[in-house]
Amino acid sequence: MIDIFEGLNSKQKEAVELTDGPCVILAGAGSGKTRVLIHKVLNLIQNHKVSPSSIVMITFTNKAAREMKDRILKASGGKLSLGFIGTFHSFCALVLRRDGVHIGIPHSFTIYDAQDQQQLIKSILKKQSEASISRQGKYSPLYFLSHISTAKNQLVGPERYLDLFSHYRSAMVAELYVQYQKELKKNDALDFDDLIMKVVELFSKNDHVLEKYHERYQYILVDEFQDTNYAQYVLTKKLSQGSNNITVVGDFSQSIYSWRGADIQNLNKFSEDFEDAKIVELEQNYRSTQNILDMAYSVISENETHPILKLHTKNNQGEEVEYYEADNEEDEAMYIANTLQELANTEDFAHMAVLYRTNAQSRIIEEMFLHYSIPYVLVGGTRFYERKEVKDVLSYLRLLIHPEDSVSLERIKKLGKRRFDTFRTSYDEIKDSIEDIPSAELMERIFDATEYLGLYDPDIPEEYARLENIKELKSVALTFPDLVEFLEQVALVESEYFEKEKLGTSGQGVRLMTLHQAKGLEFPFVFITGLEEGILPHSRSVDDLHQLEEERRLFYVGITRAMQKLYITYAKRRFIFGRRNMATKSRFISSGEEGEDSEWW
Repeated sequence: MIDIFEGLNSKQKEAVELTDGPCVILAGAGSGKTRVLIHKVLNLIQNHKVSPSSIVMITFTNKAAREMKDRILKASGGKLSLGFIGTFHSFCALVLRRDGVHIGIPHSFTIYDAQDQQQLIKSILKKQSEASISRQGKYSPLYFLSHISTAKNQLVGPERYLDLFSHYRSAMVAELYVQYQKELKKNDALDFDDLIMKVVELFSKNDHVLEKYHERYQYILVDEFQDTNYAQYVLTKKLSQGSNNITVVGDFSQSIYSWRGADIQNLNKFSEDFEDAKIVELEQNYRSTQNILDMAYSVISENETHPILKLHTKNNQGEEVEYYEADNEEDEAMYIANTLQELANTEDFAHMAVLYRTNAQSRIIEEMFLHYSIPYVLVGGTRFYERKEVKDVLSYLRLLIHPEDSVSLERIKKLGKRRFDTFRTSYDEIKDSIEDIPSAELMERIFDATEYLGLYDPDIPEEYARLENIKELKSVALTFPDLVEFLEQVALVESEYFEKEKLGTSGQGVRLMTLHQAKGLEFPFVFITGLEEGILPHSRSVDDLHQLEEERRLFYVGITRAMQKLYITYAKRRFIFGRRNMATKSRFISSGEEGEDSEWW
């Protein structure tokens, strides 16, 4: 075993020593929370003789679980195996395999992934009569699954749906929710939301089962508690009620997932439900320079609805945050490329990251990097021209020039026979004048004829992002009005990428990702782009205080990814989502730049 308290600061040591009873660890970005959790477990085992099999550690990702497991094994010389280390979903799957029979779930149940769920919804829709759900054909399976998931995260079953949800299509969703659950049951299947919901049901209806888990698991530790939803909160509370030995770790300022059900108030709720909970604040940062932390605090301190930690560090003051005001999006991307190349004289490209609010912003950056031969890795995403919706629209456009293109034909036919027939009719009407119609107008005519945009629901974040990508493709079309030149430009960009891939550079280089995907990562050099009103904060958040504060937290997460140097860029005007606009600098930085005049420019 290692020396448990060696190298811990006073607050970390305090958190590690709080072994019995409820405990809240408010852990700022880069404050060593994983280390604290691991040392707390080792302290329980080594100094308090707690059985490893009675300890449960719950995380949000398999990657985090593997890291904790590896670090505990390393610290213990490969001897320790806890009762459980893993995600909420894997823990609940384990419980249901053991004891789900008490609520009618067989040991051999199947877990449906997102694709299975969508296929099931599609099959249900096909079975509905013309007078029922099927006439609402423009609603995608994701529309229904999104609403069903929201209900399950609040522990609301189909029988109670209409009592608690009253949106425009609530009756339609309720009807489909009933059928969906019946089909799952018939198939001995559960979806991911069911895993948690069913364990809560199991524990609520079977005291003897709950008592068994209370006896088995005496110490519960939950990471990233600010990201829990209501169902996860209830599960955590039930699981810990036996021993009352529960530690939750979280940071209000890094709560950025409300769109998928996370409830920032769960940290407050915990303190109310466990009145004797001890609270420890970890504010010493081990990652960033003080200038970066000061910038982060100047941003997050504007939030009013949750506690704010003021981070400090023993690292050096560091370089000032660098701001760049670009003339337009091309100038911004060129500045980033030039700066990265300068850094590459002494640093590895893999130490650099470019972060942005929306996936559509990657398009101009990818093209600039290809032009400058800067290797890059798109983290957690797909290259712009490889995204499904972009390839769909490009297939329609290719068919306008080459009606017998078999690859494009096959792709478009998969979008539906009616949609293909209307496209063919539209093509017959304009085929003799295609050369005279600008690319962007041809796109609009395709959308009007096929109702392609109706495939995506703007109320679902993932589908809204697809609509943004389509708008960004229109930006390219407006730049290249001639359809042949437009398609040629796309092909040239793609060929540049594949040329780099042949040279073996596709797995190396600068990391490109959204701010959401950056959470939990760190890089010596970080660029955050597009700090303009409507982008960050996003246009869909500016009229809602809670959403606006989440946008500010998202920016804070991006800032605190930087270790040595942070670059912030914004443009005076931007051609994005198919429109050229004069830009307004983001309110998040409008008062944060030293020596900056109050004038826009």
